[in-house]
Amino acid sequence: MGQRRRARELAVQLLYQLETSPEDLSSAMDRFELAFGLPAKAAEFYGRLVKGVSDHRAEIDQLIERFSKNWKLERMSKVDRNILRLAVFELIGCPDVPDKVVINEAVDLGKRFGTGESGAFINGVLDAIKNHLEEEAAACVS
Repeated sequence: MGQRRRARELAVQLLYQLETSPEDLSSAMDRFELAFGLPAKAAEFYGRLVKGVSDHRAEIDQLIERFSKNWKLERMSKVDRNILRLAVFELIGCPDVPDKVVINEAVDLGKRFGTGESGAFINGVLDAIKNHLEEEAAACVS
C-alpha cells in the first residue's frame, strides 16, 4: 500500500474518531502517528490532510451540503461525511494531487470503510464539486 493511501486511511479514521469523541487535535494526531508508525512522508501528508480539514471545515461542509442532492450533512454516515471532507480538502488545498486521483482514492476509501452505496455516493458528490471548482477557476481566468 502506498504511503499517501495509508495517510488518507488514518486521516479518515482520526476525523471519524474526533467526531465521535472530541479531543485536542494535536494530541490525537500524535497518538495516532505513534500507534500506527507512519513513515515520515506519510506522516507529513497525514498531518497536512487532518489540519487542512480542521482549518477549512466550515467551507468544506458548505460545499458538501450544496452538492449532495437531498442530503443534509448530519444525515450522512460519519464515515462518508469524513471521507468527503478529506477529499474536498484535497480538491481545494492540494493542487499537487490530480483531481482524478483524489476522487478515485475517496471512492476506494468509501468502498473499504463505508456501505455498499458509499462509493457511488462519494463519487457523485465529489464529481459535482470538482466540476463547480473547475467552472469557478475558468471564470476567474476569463
